[in-house]
Amino acid sequence: MSQAASPGPGMSRTELRAALSLSGIYALRMLGLFMILPVFALYAADLEGVTPALTGLAIGVYGVTQALLQIPAGLLSDRIGRKPVIIGGLLVFAFGSVLAALADSIWLIILGRALQGAGAIAAAIMALVADLTREQHRIKAMAMIGMSIGLSFALALILGPVLGNLIGVPGIFALTAVLALGGVLVVLFVVPHPADLRIHREAEAIPAQFGRILTHGQLLRLDAGIFILHAILTGTFVVLPLLLRDEAAVLASDHWKIYLPVLLCSIALMIPFIILAERRGHTRTVFQGAITLLMLVLAGLYFLPLTLLSAVVMLLMFFTAFNLLEAMLPSLISRVAPVDCRGTAMGFYSSSQFMGAFAGSVMAGWLHGQFGLHAFFLAAAGAALLWLLLALGMVPPAKLSNFVYRLTGQSAVDPAGLADRLRRQAGVAEAVVVAEEGVAYLKVDRQVFDEASLP
Repeated sequence: MSQAASPGPGMSRTELRAALSLSGIYALRMLGLFMILPVFALYAADLEGVTPALTGLAIGVYGVTQALLQIPAGLLSDRIGRKPVIIGGLLVFAFGSVLAALADSIWLIILGRALQGAGAIAAAIMALVADLTREQHRIKAMAMIGMSIGLSFALALILGPVLGNLIGVPGIFALTAVLALGGVLVVLFVVPHPADLRIHREAEAIPAQFGRILTHGQLLRLDAGIFILHAILTGTFVVLPLLLRDEAAVLASDHWKIYLPVLLCSIALMIPFIILAERRGHTRTVFQGAITLLMLVLAGLYFLPLTLLSAVVMLLMFFTAFNLLEAMLPSLISRVAPVDCRGTAMGFYSSSQFMGAFAGSVMAGWLHGQFGLHAFFLAAAGAALLWLLLALGMVPPAKLSNFVYRLTGQSAVDPAGLADRLRRQAGVAEAVVVAEEGVAYLKVDRQVFDEASLP
């Protein structure tokens, strides 16, 4: 009647090519969005019509268009194909980049950044990854994309000041346009073409599930968390470059010399806490501790004078907490989401992340204009306190893994009966059978679960 997706051999050449090429496209696009973070506030002062509030809007406006369009773009890719949506999104992104590169006013840059975000291809890329990989390798492929995003952010903080010094901010925008057009060529000639399009509930948003996700208390806490985290991140970079220049007396071209060692050390400091959370079962304690550390650092950035030494110390603590939370949140979403709703849950999580980027940068720009450079950090510390209060009600999720069980002879399957039998298997915590898709979605305890025992 049915069979599990066996582990089999490693990823095939086609799967590896798909994962690497799509990871590269995603990473280069995010690199283009992030590279202006550490330099734009310094550059914007010379633009026509600029105000601190408009500077914040220019930095974060991509987030609102990305948040509003990524789920619809993913649904569109179910109808017209993944590649047309991805190519169209990259072309829109490239056009926005060119517009921003040629702009001499803040309003044109705001429009260009909005168009960059409107090239919302994240959901379509994840769906194409699912189309091109077998179930047993899909998580690895998606993890490669996740790692590429983290790497692109780290590179952006270093390359932004370096390239800003060499080619200027308009040059950075022009470079991102070139990278986007290069991504189009990769989609056309490197990314494999899927044999067919399927709905993948572990990778795509399903409209029928929106109500379940938007009324799920634990998921909403996590969505609020990623909203606040990215609001803090983008808001920080509306004012931090100015503070490093004006108070810590660091030349704009040298900012990368702070970011590089701080990021490397923060990753090293993060690893023991990840082990403590994932392997020792202290997820809730580590999670709440990281939020507390973030809140204290933000308060320190408001109350303490910023010198070169204090900037390095506080940024080290800031990025340790940020990287830790950024790494833990997707795993928590995956564990908390209903077994057949992972893709929908991740879609709303990602939209919350981008909307937070918009809200944080706009708030930072407005506070800078009204109350000075440090004001944002007090508001951000308050937001982190609110997140901590939300996290106190967090129910630590069981350490379960998602497992896709592919069916054969699906026309003869009794979905309810098969789901009931699957739930009775050792190590199976949840099971949902979707006969029309030919799969069952399971949550399993890997230490107990024996794939060979499945019916």
